[in-house]
Amino acid sequence: MARGRSRKTPLSGRLPLALCLLLAGWLAMFEARAADILLTGAEDGPGVQSFTQALRALRPEDEVRFTPLASLPAPDKLPAGVRLILLDMPSLDWRLQDARGPATLVLRISRQQARERLGDATPEHLSLLWSDPPVARQLRLIRTILPQVRRVGVLYDRHSEFLLKDIRQAAAPLALEIVAERWDDTSDSRPLQNLLGQSDVLLGLDDPDLYNPKTVKNLLLSSYARQRALIGPSAAFVKAGSLASSYSDQEDWLAILDELLDRPAASWPRTLYPTRFKVLGNRQVARSLGIEPIEAESVAAMLAEGEQRP
Repeated sequence: MARGRSRKTPLSGRLPLALCLLLAGWLAMFEARAADILLTGAEDGPGVQSFTQALRALRPEDEVRFTPLASLPAPDKLPAGVRLILLDMPSLDWRLQDARGPATLVLRISRQQARERLGDATPEHLSLLWSDPPVARQLRLIRTILPQVRRVGVLYDRHSEFLLKDIRQAAAPLALEIVAERWDDTSDSRPLQNLLGQSDVLLGLDDPDLYNPKTVKNLLLSSYARQRALIGPSAAFVKAGSLASSYSDQEDWLAILDELLDRPAASWPRTLYPTRFKVLGNRQVARSLGIEPIEAESVAAMLAEGEQRP
């Protein structure tokens, strides 16, 4: 009796079909998420390889590779779907040859470097990830660890003068007065001495003309002779004798990149300060200035909490 037989597909026949559909769905999800991530820079050293390997470990579903800049074609010859990460200034100069090409993340570029190459505008195909900590964060660091200070001294030259507007805007809500001194000739200590006489603390800027291995000794010895702390401009300066600074290390930058690479390239911000950061303090310097040792983790947490508030 043919009509008595079930017209339903047997269970044994439905299972392979269901498994195939499930597998197809997984493959589609994998393909949609997988990305071709290309890092490039002028030099391929141990640091670059370590960074590339760490990013690859974070994103095992993606194709993460480093290609030396000299081996790349013109930017517009790269596949449009590539997610391009530039690791140094020569690679940025190469990318600026042509506005065509894939969306590009420029890793660890200072505001001064960007201004020298781009002026006031950021091209739509670039996303700049700033290497220098935001001045607002550095000023709040000063307010947190040195609550008694009122006048913040800032040395600048023609390259970093444009930062003064942002510094003054960030200082106003903190009731801090910015005392600025132009220092075009670092062999002449008079501007530095003049500034130390008018301020309670120095805020170092990421200006390599002013803060470099040749000037560090004079800056530190002069400031501490006047019992003035130097904040910033980097973790390297803290190790050399600066009191403290916020900074972002490789772990922080990898986490930031991981978050951005999960998003569509069209949603990448034009510019971005590192949202993940740490604080480093110099205990010996704090002791010599009669300041309580800085609890770096708790200070960093306080700063981060302040930035998350509306």
